[in-house]
Amino acid sequence: MKKQLFYLIKITSTILITCALILEIWYIYLQLTDGSLPSNLYYVLWLASIALISHLIEGVIAAFKADSCDQNPITYGIYTFFVGFVGLLELFNPTSESSS
Repeated sequence: MKKQLFYLIKITSTILITCALILEIWYIYLQLTDGSLPSNLYYVLWLASIALISHLIEGVIAAFKADSCDQNPITYGIYTFFVGFVGLLELFNPTSESSS
């Protein structure tokens, strides 16, 4: 049950973080071309920015910790950036059910 939940969180998080990255890139493109984002997407952009920053912090933490756990720091940092907190749980508790 726990393993299935972690798998669902990983898939959902990867999709949402990818969408957040696309939204941020689109917003930057619109700023460079003097365009404007539809007004109803500003709250989504704000939420996406918070999610990207928190996932970036988790990815950096995972990269530093992975170095001391005989994991590839860059690969594990990117993995944790996309899957979020579940990646940190797997790194700090490698014997749990959530290990991939």
